[in-house]
Amino acid sequence: MLRRCVKLLARCLRPAIYYLNKRYQQWTKPDSESFVVGTVVDATRSKRDLIAENAFLRQQLIVLKRQTPRPSLTPQDRGLLVFLASKVRGWKDALLVVKPDTLKKWHREGFRIYWRRKSKGKARKPRISPEAIALIQQMALENRTWGAKRIRDELRKLGHQVSKRTVRKYMKQARRDLPPRQAGQTWATFLKNHASEIWACDFVQTYDLFFRTIFVFFIIELGTRRVVHFGITRAPSDVWVAQQWRTATPFEEGPRFLIRDNDKKFGAHFACVTDNIDILKTPVRAPKANAVCERFIGSVRRECLDHVIILNERHLHRLVREYVAYFNHARPHQGIDRIPDPPAANHTRMPRADQRVIAVPVLGGLHHDYRRVA
Repeated sequence: MLRRCVKLLARCLRPAIYYLNKRYQQWTKPDSESFVVGTVVDATRSKRDLIAENAFLRQQLIVLKRQTPRPSLTPQDRGLLVFLASKVRGWKDALLVVKPDTLKKWHREGFRIYWRRKSKGKARKPRISPEAIALIQQMALENRTWGAKRIRDELRKLGHQVSKRTVRKYMKQARRDLPPRQAGQTWATFLKNHASEIWACDFVQTYDLFFRTIFVFFIIELGTRRVVHFGITRAPSDVWVAQQWRTATPFEEGPRFLIRDNDKKFGAHFACVTDNIDILKTPVRAPKANAVCERFIGSVRRECLDHVIILNERHLHRLVREYVAYFNHARPHQGIDRIPDPPAANHTRMPRADQRVIAVPVLGGLHHDYRRVA
């Protein structure tokens, strides 16, 4: 009997529920997520619809309050609630999201912000010239070891009278995004200061036609990027590497510093022939410590070894010899921004009409060396 009554009541209420869904479907979600657009749309609706929608939204807030004890609000939401509360007389009865004390707290915070901005003094122009500010920032960036006093004295040489406190202020602004300064110098600084007195050496491992290993040993001068010497072998050892160093320095006119890794091939014999040279061993897993040599090895692979199938040691020696000659005398070096063998002294003049450009093939036409001839 009870089931029949429930079914009968559901049948009677079905048209009413359908009508309410059609009538108040727009209240389940606002027409627009913008507060201004929604307010303009509400101005065109009747009072009866607004009252019904207000009741409907109030009930939804009551349900949401049961599920979310403390909703998260943005500063924009808080400011909008404070503004609307000032326009409603009975805002305490209509407020469901937060407590009245919280709204008062927001109002006090807004009051402090308002008076803080109102009482804030106008930003005055710096008393020093823009040129002096630019110089301070430039010196702070280019000279990481300089302090405020050092930069102040440097500015006095240029005719700018600036206090140390002002210099420190603009120094902090210039060095704000820079990484913390290290205790010692970096490898880049060391290499720039001693490039003309530093050589670097390393091995390149490649394979022949039958997948047998062949090693190429290179010695490079960092100042000019010139390949001083190279050697090829299938079984490198300490004695063989020491002999390659003797061949590269026949009159013992070697560098002051030598960069190498911690390979076992550099043993006692190699240490004996390089006893008058300061050896700089690269740290483990630090390819940037020997960046010039690593960059050259990458060029050898990409520009030579990756394009040929090596038949034997003799074939590899001929290929590497031709590439080294091209690298030392014709290939531009982007790292130092210069050409290995510049033209004659009158290369800056305009070319004559009877001169033409020819292309000299290198490595069978894999690369070309362009020259101007009469």
